[in-house]
Formats: sequence, structure tokens, C-alpha cells
Amino acid sequence: MDSAVDEATGGGGSAPVDTKKKPAAAAKGRATAGKGKAGAKADTKTKESSLLKQKSPAEFFAENKNIAGFDNPGKSLYTTMRELVENALDSAESISELPDIEITIEEITKSKFNTMIGLVDRERVDEALYDDFESDKAREKRLAKEARFQETQAKNAALGKKVKEAPTVRAKGRGEASFFRVTCKDNGRGMPHDDIPNMLGRVLSGTKYGLRQTRGKFGLGAKMALIWSKMSTGLPIDIKSAMKGQNYISFCRLDIDIHKNVPHVHLHEKKANKDHWHGAELQVVIEGNWTTHRSRILHYMRQMAVITPYAQFLFRFLSDAAEKNLTIRFARRTDVMPPVPVQTKHHPSAVDLLLIKRLISETTKQNLLQFLQHEFVNISKPHAERLIGEMGPDFSPKMAVKSLTSQQLVRIHQLFRQAKFDDPSGNCLSPAGEYNLRLGIIKELHPDMVATHASSAQVFEGHPFIVEAGISIGGKDVKHGINIFRFANRIPLLFEQGADVITRTALKRINWSSYKINQQQDKIGVFVSIVSTKIPFKGTGKEYIGDDITEISSAVKLALKQCCLQLKSKIVKKLQARERQDRKRNLNRYIPDVARAFMETLVEIADESPPKRPRYDKEDEELLEKVNSQEVTEMTFRDCLAQHVEQVDYEMALEYAMQSGVSEEPREEIYLNSLDGSYKFVDFQSPLFVFRFIP
Repeated sequence: MDSAVDEATGGGGSAPVDTKKKPAAAAKGRATAGKGKAGAKADTKTKESSLLKQKSPAEFFAENKNIAGFDNPGKSLYTTMRELVENALDSAESISELPDIEITIEEITKSKFNTMIGLVDRERVDEALYDDFESDKAREKRLAKEARFQETQAKNAALGKKVKEAPTVRAKGRGEASFFRVTCKDNGRGMPHDDIPNMLGRVLSGTKYGLRQTRGKFGLGAKMALIWSKMSTGLPIDIKSAMKGQNYISFCRLDIDIHKNVPHVHLHEKKANKDHWHGAELQVVIEGNWTTHRSRILHYMRQMAVITPYAQFLFRFLSDAAEKNLTIRFARRTDVMPPVPVQTKHHPSAVDLLLIKRLISETTKQNLLQFLQHEFVNISKPHAERLIGEMGPDFSPKMAVKSLTSQQLVRIHQLFRQAKFDDPSGNCLSPAGEYNLRLGIIKELHPDMVATHASSAQVFEGHPFIVEAGISIGGKDVKHGINIFRFANRIPLLFEQGADVITRTALKRINWSSYKINQQQDKIGVFVSIVSTKIPFKGTGKEYIGDDITEISSAVKLALKQCCLQLKSKIVKKLQARERQDRKRNLNRYIPDVARAFMETLVEIADESPPKRPRYDKEDEELLEKVNSQEVTEMTFRDCLAQHVEQVDYEMALEYAMQSGVSEEPREEIYLNSLDGSYKFVDFQSPLFVFRFIP
């Protein structure tokens, strides 16, 4: 101990230290001490930075809102409206109620928004502080540029050249935020009173989880709209809800604790339900941009009306500026609804190791044989016994399923990937149906002709899928060329169209000219709907289906080709009818000249002196006598020739019909309105019609 002290003091244990003679040593000591304190602080910071931190699901999606479609204010307004509409459709369809949905987007000015939150408007004091401030020098430069442009345009006008419009000068800066109140009301199932806070205020909690066809992409729904509302306006969401037969309406006002992922309830009460209403009404105030995404929102509503013709939508946009107000009603065309999608079990070829472990932890079956037989599709008891025998001597049908080791689970997973299984059926899926797809296209586009086709259920990676396609020619509000309408699990896809399998197939893999369709001049509508228990979306926003899955690509191509073949038959018939009309028109054009020539020839013959030897038959002599007596005139020949043309045209049409094997009279489209009230009925369904028998 003494030697250590002596060494530290730089000499003998009792010798005094002369600090005046060694200033460098003292400074070095102080530097070392300072370095020690800095090092201690650095160590503390390192420890703090290395602490394990966690994020709640709500916090994750708040920081990565672009994943859920909230990239910017305009896209956020569109996504909010879309999520509310899809929730409303699911709610109504779950109780087999024809959806009746009202969507209102109300523009809120900045002053009105400030009044709502109790904030007093203030005038600007320091203009230069703001991002849109324009200095005197910048203003002079802009005005000089505008003056030069006007002078140039005046010279062009004097010389007769084309005059350009003055370019729009965008104000520098981000501009003022725009706020909107989005309201969606439906006639669906409603929500239980006590479950409302957790259903709307807790991210990744809901009733749609499980292996089934669902409209949702992330399971967020209105929760992400609430997160965006909290981020952009700080205002809560208002919910009204009532279930069928419920004598009260639940009212709840809540927001979400982002960091804890729990609901924060402001008000939760019950009110009398005097009108016996059932459904839900959600209202949220968010920042948005109507101008940039107006067309997207209206296109979404129109396409939703195409794929769900059994639903009725009322869309309203309200603003203080009367010229911006908008009301559109998408009427119901049919009351035939697709079946409700049902939850199904996993296919063995589609499971991974983690899913097998979860199924084992949740199963109520005791042994391995029962587990394989009841937790997966297409594994019968004999098949399960064969699989267990193939797994090896460590496995037996009666062994406890929850006692399986990690190595045994890996063996099961490997066998599932290598063994052969029957494909899953598509009974769990709920496609729109050819009948509804055709009705929706006719209702919204009014095309000249339309063809539809629905494929049988097919499989990719153990998941069943069905492709429905429709192609229309002509129609209103349809541009020349190919117009593509994409649907996944019966919801429209509007963004990232170029990389989608539907777009690439329609543009690159279909030879339109071989089906008598002009890809450049005709107004072509291409509609493709894909439903599955797992839609293979690409990209973080899940806005398109990849072109790298051969099964889906082939199914889309085949469905479109079937539609093209139907259209080709119709187009050929139409062209042949047009040719007959042209031929008939040309023949009728020459009838007057031919009749006049006949008449002049007969008159000359009749005026000749009688020949020594007879040159005509008795019938010819009678005809000449009628010409002389004007019983036969030029009009008589015209009528006879016109009747002959009609007869020849009819015989040619009949011959074509017999050769083609079809006999089709002109048809008139008749649409029957649905009956009011409740009736017992039986539906006989066909791809082209539904016959409803009401006894």
C-alpha cells in the first residue's frame, strides 16, 4: 500500500511535493481528471443509448404512416374515406343487409377549425418570419418577368401566332393546412357498447383476423384515420352505433394513446333509439387536400359502385364555396348479394414453422393424428396416418401434440413442403359474381357491348383464388384506348397501376387486333377482380399485385381471352349486319335507275310495229299490253325490285344463322325493379341472369 502511494506521489512517502517547480505535471493531472469526468459522462450516455426500448403498434404506424396509405394530406383524405367505406360494406354484408352508405366530406376553413378548438386567430406581426414572405427585390423580379411575358404574347398576337396562357405562379412555402370533417354512416351490424373503445382505439385489434377473404390490408381500418387525426388536428373521433333490436344508441368520443396503444375515452354514453336504427356512424376531422385527390376519390366511388351494384352510395362534398359543393348518388341495381366469406383452415403447403407452433399452442386436440386431421384442410384420417408413418420412428398417432420437440416440428414442416396434397377448394371465397360484375359495368359505363368471365378456383402457394374479368366496348366517360379497372378482394386499386399483373397482361399479353378490337381507337374497359384468402400485394402500400406469380398471371390472361372471344363473336355479327345493310343500301340505290331502264325498254318495244313473226311469249305480250295501258309503271318495277332485295337479304341472314347454329331475334333490354317489402323467394342463378321465384 505504501509503495503504491509513493508511486502515485512521484517519490518518497514523506517528501513534500514542490508544485511551483512542476507546473506541467500539475496541468497534466488536472487534464487527466477532466478526461476522467468526460469519460464518465460518455459512459453514461453509452449506457443510456444501449437501453432496450420498445414501440407500441400505434407508435410504429404513426411514424411509418406511408405504409398504411397516409403519405401526404391528399392521400390521407382518400385513404380515410376508403377505410370508412370498406368497414361500412363489411358491416352490412356480415348481416346480409343490402348496404346503404352515406359519405360526407365537409371542408373546414382555418378560422372555423380554430373556433372548434378554441383558438383565437391572430394577425401576422413579423411578415419576414413566414415561409411565403416575398421581399421587395423578389417581387420586382417577378413583376418584371410577368411584364416581359405579356409583351412577348402581345407581339405574337399581332403576328397571328399562338398566344400562351400566363403560367400560374405558385406561392412559395407549404401553404395553409386544409381541414375536413369526414362522416360515414351505414346500416350494418353496429358495435357492442362495451367493445367500441377497443375496436377503434387499439391498433391491431379487430374481428377480421383469421384465414379468410377480407377487404382490409393491414387490419387498421378507422384506427389509422384516428391516428392521423391525432397527428394533424388533435381532435378525437365520434362514434354512434346501434345493433339490430337495440333500444339505445351508443355514443363514444375517443382518441388513442399513441405510446401505450390504448384508447383514451372522452365520453361514452347511451341514448334512446327512437327510430330503431341499426348501424354505425363515424366522424373524424383530419388535415387533407381535396384539390389534388378529388378525381381519385370520385374514381374510387365509381369503381366501388361497379363491383358492388347491390349497394347504394350517397356521396357529398360540402364547402362554404357553393360552386365546389357536390352530390352524387350511386343507385342500387340489384338485391343479389355475394355470399359472406367464411373462415377456413390452413393448407399444409402454405404454413411455416412459426404458424405450426401457434396452431399447436391454440389447438384443443390431444394427439398428433387429431391435430393433423382437424387443424388443416385436405388431410383425411388415412392421409394423416400415412404422413405420421413417413415422419419417422419418433412419431406416433397417439403422441401428445404439445410434447413435440423443436426438431420434430422442423421434420413436420419439411414433410409438409415436400408431400403432395389436394388443392384447397374455393368454397370459402366470395367473388362478386359474373351477374353483379356485368350489372355494375352496364350501370356505371353504359357500354355498347360487354363480356364477362369467371374462372374456377385455382391455387398459389396453398391459397385458393378466383379471377373474374369483364371487357366493355364504348360507354360514357371512357377514354379511347385501354382503361383498366383493378379490384382485389372486391376493393378498387387506384395507385401504382403500371407494375400490376392486370395492367401488364392487358397491355402486353393480349393481341387485341386478333379479336377485331382496335386498341388505339376503341373505348375499351378492362375489369379484373381477384379474390383470395391471401392477396400477394407488392410494395409497402399494398396497391398492386406482382407480376411474378405464374398461376395468377396465367389465370388473368385466360379470363381476358375468354371475354375477348365473346366480344369477337358479337363484333363479327355486328360487322356482318353492317355489311348486309351496306349491300342492301347499295342495291336500293340502283333500284330507281334499273326500274327506269326497264320501263324505257318496254315502252320502246311496245311502240314498235307488230313483227311478221311473233317474237314474244304470251306472258310477254300481256306485259307489253299492261305497259301500253299504264297498268304497269316505273313505280311497279321499283316496288318489285325492293321486295326482291328484302327477300334476298332475309334468305342470306337465315342461311348465316343456320350455318352458325344460332337463331337470334332482336332483343330489348328489360330491367325489373326489386320489390319492396320482405318476400320468401328462391334464386336460380346463372352467370348472365338471376331468376327469382316468389311463390
